[in-house]
Order: sequence, then C-alpha cells, then structure tokens
Amino acid sequence: MTDSKPATAAPGTLAATAAPGTNPVAASPAGARTAADVVTPEVVARLVRGLVGSGRTANHSPFTGGKLADLPESTPEDVASAFERARAAQPGWAGLPVRQRAAVLLRFHDLVLERQAEVLDLIQLETGKARLHAHEEVQAVAVVARHYGLKAPAYLRPKRHLGAVPVLTKATELRQPRGVVGQISPWNYPFELSVGDALPGLVAGNALVMKPDTETALTALWGRDLLIEAGLPAEVFQVVLGEGPVVGPEIVAHADYVSFTGSTRTGREVARGAADRLVGVTLELGGKNAMLVLADADVEKAAEGAVRACFSSAGQLCVSIERLYVHESVADAFTERFVARTKAMRLGNSLAYGAEMGSLAGERQLEAVTRHVEEAVEKGATVLAGGVARPDIGPLFYEPTILEGVEAPMAVCAEETFGPVVSLYRFGSEDEAIDLANALPYGLNASVWTTDAARGHRVAARLRSGTVNINEGYASAYGSVRAPMGGMKDSGLGRRHGSEGILKFTEAQTVAHQRLLPMAPSMGLDDERYAALMSRSLRVMKILRLR
Repeated sequence: MTDSKPATAAPGTLAATAAPGTNPVAASPAGARTAADVVTPEVVARLVRGLVGSGRTANHSPFTGGKLADLPESTPEDVASAFERARAAQPGWAGLPVRQRAAVLLRFHDLVLERQAEVLDLIQLETGKARLHAHEEVQAVAVVARHYGLKAPAYLRPKRHLGAVPVLTKATELRQPRGVVGQISPWNYPFELSVGDALPGLVAGNALVMKPDTETALTALWGRDLLIEAGLPAEVFQVVLGEGPVVGPEIVAHADYVSFTGSTRTGREVARGAADRLVGVTLELGGKNAMLVLADADVEKAAEGAVRACFSSAGQLCVSIERLYVHESVADAFTERFVARTKAMRLGNSLAYGAEMGSLAGERQLEAVTRHVEEAVEKGATVLAGGVARPDIGPLFYEPTILEGVEAPMAVCAEETFGPVVSLYRFGSEDEAIDLANALPYGLNASVWTTDAARGHRVAARLRSGTVNINEGYASAYGSVRAPMGGMKDSGLGRRHGSEGILKFTEAQTVAHQRLLPMAPSMGLDDERYAALMSRSLRVMKILRLR
C-alpha cells in the first residue's frame, strides 16, 4: 500500500496493474466471514421457499464477482400466478383489525434489531457497501416499522366530517385497501427500498407482489422471511424474480397500485402502463442533488458532512450529493478540508465495520463512473481527489472522486452519475447558488450549510426539491418519517413516509348517512320555496364559518 498515486496513473485508468491510490485499505479482521459462511444452501432454501418461478437465475457479489446463489426466475405466467395467490389472501388479511396488523410490524421491528448481523452480511455481499452504510438500511427499516406499527391505527381510523346539512347529514371517511400492490424495487438499498417501502402498504390491508432486483434478492427475501416470522401470512407477500423488461410490465399489468423506485426513463414507462389501466402509482426517480455551502457555514463541519453526503454507499444513493456549490469566500478553506478528508477515506470489502466506503454494485455503474470522469478530464476538468479504479481491492472499486472545472456539455455536469463522484463549483451570491441548484430537471434532495438557521430555512424554501437538509446531507430529512419524502420535477411522483406514505395505499370512501329529512323538497315545500330555504341556509353557514 502506498500513500500517493504513481505519476503514470491517469484519472479513470482501469488497468489492473495500477498501484493503490491515496485512499488506504481497511484491514480485514482475522477469521473474517466469507460469502460461503453466510449464503449457505440451507439459508437459500429457506429464503426462496414459496417463490413463484419456473426458470433459474443467479445473483453475484460485487466484492469478488463470484456467484452467491441460484434463484427461481419467473415467467409472465408465474407473475400472474403470484397475483392470483396474493389476491386470494388479501381479504383475510384486510379483515383483521388494524392494530393486529400493526402488531406484526412492531414484532418485525424487534426481530430486525435482534438479527441485524444476518441482514448486514447479506446487504454487504449483494451491494458491496461498507458495513456502516448497510446499517443505515437497518435503521431506516426499523424506524418505518416502528412509525407505522404505532401510527397506522390513527392514520387509517374512520374520520367524521361535517355533512351537507349540519345535524341532518352525518359523513364518515373510510380508508379501504387498494387490493394487491405491485412493487418494483432497486438494487442500491435492497432492504429499505424493498421491505421498508412495503410496510405501510401491508399494514393498510393490502397484499403485495414484489419484484426486487435479482442481484440483491436475498436481502429482500430475508426481510420477507422475517415478516412471516413476525406474523404476516406468507401468501400475502409474494416475490417474483426476473429481468426488468420481462417481469416489470407484468407487475404493472396486474397490480391495483404500483410502487416503483428506479431511473426516470423507466419510471415514465411504468407511469404510462399504470395510466393505461387507471391505477395509482408512486415513483421515486433520479436525482442530481445539490449541496450549498453558504458564506457563513462552518467549513469544518461542512467538509465532514460533504464526505457523508457524497460518498455514502459509494454514491449509489438516490439522495446522494453530486453537485457541490461553495461560496467563493470560503471555497479554498472548504476545498482543502474536503479533499483531505476524501483522500483519507478507508476503502474495504470485509463483512465488518471499519471501511468508510465499499464497492460499486455492478459493471454498469463502474462504466458510468469511468465514462463521466474520463470525459470530464478530457474536456478540461481537474481531478482533486480519486479518479482511478481500485482493482487491487475488488473488481468494482473506484476511489471517491472530486472534480473541479466541470461545465456543459460534460456528461457529469447534468447526468446522474450514481457513483462516488462529485463536481465542485464556486458561486458569488445566494441567488446565483439557488438558480444553479434549481437549473436541472431533477428535484429529489438538497443540502444547505449555514450557521444562520433563519437564512438556511429561507434558502431551503426556494429550492425546488422534495427534501432539503440544513447542516446535514440527507439523513435528517429521510429519517424524519412523520414527514413526507419524495421528488419534484423529473425526480418522481408521490411520497413515502408520514400520512401520505400510507394513505396512498388506500382508497378514500365517503359514507354519508342522511337523517330525518331528505336532500330534496319535503314537508309541503314546493321546488321554489325549497330553493329559497337552501339559499338562506347556505348564507347562514358562511356567516357561521361552517366548513
């Protein structure tokens, strides 16, 4: 291991002979667990039990490229069968009292925390993440399970409303489950964005057919297995595996509601399919998230926060920061600290805490990162840190990378990289920074750093982004599960978390009970006298401010 890159290692070089760069390698503990220790035939057999799939497929670990497990692969007919099974089980599940369904989530919460080591190993093996970043998923799922386990009865309880005619009309709003939710979940957060996103739909009384990404299916299946152990009827939660273009459209074709997390391009296709069937859809799509470091920011804290915001899960996080705007008065001080912290990050591939960044998840991600960095350098950008692959650690490792001098038409300027690459820009005025942050069609997450809380809130309110974090990168908004989370503009439709995150899985039903008198002429009134009476009544209701 060396402390600096050799002079011959050009940014973006993929040659296996390249020496390690600035970033040190975290040491693996003696006797560290391997994939063979974790993904045993017994574990795989338990997790795939009950899956609908007449074909065969497999998944692989980014750490080595080696196969983890053979898995069932679903055909379109298998997907239809899964929906039939889920639809048959759904009425019985919906017929249980809400508190009984919510109790399953609370038991699941406890089991996740008790058995977290199992799922942390699976997340790392399937995604290549550092263990601390895998633990973010455990935290997120536990928080969502606790929230909806405790709050679902209140969110779903019948609500009384003022009727058409006070006293005479009694109106009640009921929340009915939609039926069977079709969920298509991505590979980057295979626990939180699969089972975590499924929890509110399940506790609302729906059944579920989920298509997780095949490469991270074991993590999702582990979560399903634990939910069944917590008391969820197995038939209520169906899983199908297969290629997105084959299985994805079948999910959309059969579901009563669709939940999708993925790219903006695919999200548009999902939305069109749902629109053709007039079923609802939630889409969390792409982002090119911005972080603003204002003139009064604490540069030490901002630099430390930027490392987390840009390089958690190797930048393969929907809310990760890819654009960093720094006020010119603090840019030099911030850049010095940020670059130093980035170069000091420890990379690693062991199933243990200690590494600060892990691997990219697949060849496609490595290719995208390499293409963005190499093209930017060719067109004049400067690499301040990183810029090289690390095949000495694993086949898909790439150093955390900071670019300066990025401008259009470089692809990294406006395209989502979804990897450990951030572009650093300087700005002169607050208005300029806000305009730059809002300039792209995405609007998923943003971050503002300032020592003036009121100023931070003013800037946040002007950013066209579904979540904005002040003096944090992404975790404070995402972790505030009573509040909604989702994207504006091309970053999606709908919200997870809070009341919106569960009510979207229901249909609102109004039941109005008319008493004593009809909503029509009665008691000897003719049409004209009835119309005059109702007109007077409407005026009185306005005066009394009856809403």
